[in-house]
Amino acid sequence: MKTNSYSKSKWTILIPASVILIGLYFTSLYSYLLFHSLAEIFSIVIACGIFIVAWNSRQFQENNYLLLIGVAYLFIGGIDLVHTLAYTGMGVFDGYGANLPTQLWIAARSRESITFLIASLFFNKKITASKAFVTYLGITSLLLISILTLEIFPDCFIEGQGLTPFKKISEYIISVILLGSIILLRKAKNEFDIDIFKLIVASVILTIGAELVFTFYVSVYGLSNLIGHFLKIISFYLVYRAIIKAGFTKPYKLVFRNLKKREEELRKERDKLKTALDEINILRGLLPICANCKKILDDKGYWNQLESYFEQYSEVSFSHSLCPECSDNLYDGEDWYIKQKSVAASIEAPELPDKKALAALPVEWLVELKKGIKRLDSDATQKTILQIKKENPQLAANLQALVDGFRFDILNGLIEEILNI
Repeated sequence: MKTNSYSKSKWTILIPASVILIGLYFTSLYSYLLFHSLAEIFSIVIACGIFIVAWNSRQFQENNYLLLIGVAYLFIGGIDLVHTLAYTGMGVFDGYGANLPTQLWIAARSRESITFLIASLFFNKKITASKAFVTYLGITSLLLISILTLEIFPDCFIEGQGLTPFKKISEYIISVILLGSIILLRKAKNEFDIDIFKLIVASVILTIGAELVFTFYVSVYGLSNLIGHFLKIISFYLVYRAIIKAGFTKPYKLVFRNLKKREEELRKERDKLKTALDEINILRGLLPICANCKKILDDKGYWNQLESYFEQYSEVSFSHSLCPECSDNLYDGEDWYIKQKSVAASIEAPELPDKKALAALPVEWLVELKKGIKRLDSDATQKTILQIKKENPQLAANLQALVDGFRFDILNGLIEEILNI
């Protein structure tokens, strides 16, 4: 049913479009001037329509592509209007010949190509609509003044010779810019509905084709000029389909596209959170533990060290130290231990290290200090403290006091807090 509806809609578009193009062709046989006027008026109307949709939906748009295209097309349509009135045979601008409409054509197409390129760079950047309007108004005014008043715009057509090198090179440059805009547009493909993206790309490709065709005509009434205008008509129609009709028939895809995108991102984050919660293991029930060595029996029948068991089945991590009783049992009688214990006894409340000073140390020093504490490696610990002493003697003294007092728990806790472990 959906396929039949799509097929019917497709023929509903193709048949009238074909009739219009065929009618325009026969119009060109009767009067090329009439054909040109109708073709240009068609594109001007579409350009104004694009501006109306973009301008009135700007408060809903965070994607500024549509806004820039809409504002630009209003002024492109304005230049095309002057181009239509200046066309050879219209009799509005006497004494200019075919050079004036050709100059205006280059002015309009250069604005169009640069806009497609620039708009691709401003998808998620904030643009003030009024500033964009004033900017395009100023650029368009300068272009028209340079062509109509100052007459400093380079010649594009010479009677009896045809197109000038400037005009041909300009068309090639415009084509390259349009090609670049397609590349940038493709990188931001996810910002568009896929159907709208395809229509815009197709429109730009046809515009490139039109520019290339316009590089080798000799007469403003020639076949190349005719084909170029047909390509332009189809190109503008595709822009119409992509922006105007899509804006009316599928407004949620243009106006609320960003909302749908955010909902999708939220759904993905929710799924990630759910997955993370499912992976958290919660310890419940009675744990069989050895009364002597304190190993825990897991559900597979293996005895595990207490630390290993909790680290495997929970998010608990351990830092090691020795309580006074165990220290006495392990090292009682050792000269170094007796010496450190006497020092510790003389220190009732060691001064805690300055947390800011500790955080200012190189991360690799803190990591090495933590490793030395965890392994009870006095040589590694002393080596790191000596490094710290060169930078901050007071901090090194406070750290040494904690080590001498066997307050590894305090020192380890400070390091883990700074490293966000």
